[in-house]
Amino acid sequence: MEYVLKTENLTKVYGKNKVVKNVCMHVRKGDIYGFIGKNGAGKTTFMRMVAGMAAPTAGTIQLFESEELEKQRSRIGTLIENPGIYPNMTAKENLEVARRNFGIADKQAVEDMLDFVGLSDTGKKKVKNFSMGMKQRLGIGISLFRNPDFLILDEPINGLDPAGIKEIRELLLKLNQEREITILISSHILGELSKMATRYGIIRDGELVEEFQAEELEERCKRCQKLVVDDARKAVRILEESLGITGYDVKEDGTIRIFEHLDDLEETNRELILNGVNIKETYLSGQDLEGYFMDLLGGESHV
Repeated sequence: MEYVLKTENLTKVYGKNKVVKNVCMHVRKGDIYGFIGKNGAGKTTFMRMVAGMAAPTAGTIQLFESEELEKQRSRIGTLIENPGIYPNMTAKENLEVARRNFGIADKQAVEDMLDFVGLSDTGKKKVKNFSMGMKQRLGIGISLFRNPDFLILDEPINGLDPAGIKEIRELLLKLNQEREITILISSHILGELSKMATRYGIIRDGELVEEFQAEELEERCKRCQKLVVDDARKAVRILEESLGITGYDVKEDGTIRIFEHLDDLEETNRELILNGVNIKETYLSGQDLEGYFMDLLGGESHV
């Protein structure tokens, strides 16, 4: 497995405040890594350290499996905090400034990028009159100028309307799938993030509490009836033969999870009891993505 980013006990202290605490993150090549945490949890500070905008207090960073960070950061595009754009210039003028700053000789690169991020029809309209979504697309366009292999985006869909969110989502998926760019993205909009992310990291009070794949998230949030019984083998035979239930599995500890027939739990329980199965515990499990993330983040505060 090839890693674009690995950190080992990455820590940042401001005065007496430990903002990032011993974070060990693993972003694999090809990931869209959803970085989730409440305001003040340390997301932006972590991203700034990876991008070279803040110095770590302790710990190590590897980019593209190398600790030659200055060299490897040339392969990164970033959009952290506010896009670095000039409000009294047009999109084309902003990209022209970026082209020169990055030392890109090809003047056609500006037109190509305008077209790629969907801003080729903005003409002489100044950026200060752009919608938030247009500004974000321009910021992403600037971050793409050096053809990065890794893109770090801090809240790129925050404050956007549904149409703007959809545009950014489609752009990021295009970058990931067509240009094979690995993306680390933080976001407050968890339901939207779930439409893109292939992997997640949860940060709480500066600590990375968990990393998991998107498939694991779907599994964890799946609605089901959980049963703890005295004889799991006998119970599943009854489920199949008497109730026609085939959508189930049995965990290593013997817990049965039933993914169908959830509107009539009483019938399921009654059939098992009548056939001599002793039910020790039964309950409905599973929740929506927002609820699951809020449990991990530790409360109902805004993330």
